[in-house]
Amino acid sequence: MPAPMLSYRHSFHAGNFADVMKHVVLVALLRYMIRKEAPFCYIDTHAGAGGYDLRGEHAQKTAESELGIGRILAAADAPAPVARYLEIVRSFNESARVAKYPGSPWFAATLMRKNDRLMLCELHGSDFPQLRQLFRSDRRVHCYAEDGYRFSTGLVPPAERRGLIFMDPSYELKNEYATAVATLGKLHRRFATGVYALWYPLLAERNSAVLKRSVDRLGIRDVLNLELLVTDRDQQAGMHGCGMLLVNPPWTLRNDMELALPYLAARLGRDGKGEFRIEAWASE
Repeated sequence: MPAPMLSYRHSFHAGNFADVMKHVVLVALLRYMIRKEAPFCYIDTHAGAGGYDLRGEHAQKTAESELGIGRILAAADAPAPVARYLEIVRSFNESARVAKYPGSPWFAATLMRKNDRLMLCELHGSDFPQLRQLFRSDRRVHCYAEDGYRFSTGLVPPAERRGLIFMDPSYELKNEYATAVATLGKLHRRFATGVYALWYPLLAERNSAVLKRSVDRLGIRDVLNLELLVTDRDQQAGMHGCGMLLVNPPWTLRNDMELALPYLAARLGRDGKGEFRIEAWASE
């Protein structure tokens, strides 16, 4: 497995359309997990700093949040799955004006109960201290300055026998798609009943068809794939959309996404180019 790339900083991209999509999905997953009384473990392989300042130099340099959370924050017509997500974003801020954006660990910690556990991996030398500081008083949270690809396989199966594993890599390395799918396969072999969520970018040179072939080879049967496209793939060299690959998705998730994704495509799509896909993938 290649050495991890440590140049990526999510603070440049916090609150963008991809964050909105992935965190709407995450909130829906977490709400399902807490419906059962039995405790569960949340494992985040690439936790980041846990929260980001949208007024900071990094966020201001790209202004990506203006085309993401900025477009829907004040919406009064958001469907329930999106409205629940927006409520947590607002709770991360001290005032009605959203100046900070929560990372995935904050969404998890907000919804999880006192007998649930959070296991957060982050290797970046600047982000890890911020992550640990954010959760310094929360005994449910365990932070690890480790490579999430390697370290996460030792965290499953969790003692609770119920788990949600959230994978949000940077995809900076050329072969990181393969590494992410291979890690998903290792985790699933050790903990087949866990719920898995793998985020991925949609780029012109790498598409969901390639990803599907890789996932097919894992032989996992219960897979739901979600995609949100915000611009025409032929007109943008970079990321034109993103996807979430769900293994063992809750039965409620598809209904939630049939409400959320059309709304996000309409609100976050640029020049009327918003699209979405909801597909069940079955291994051949």
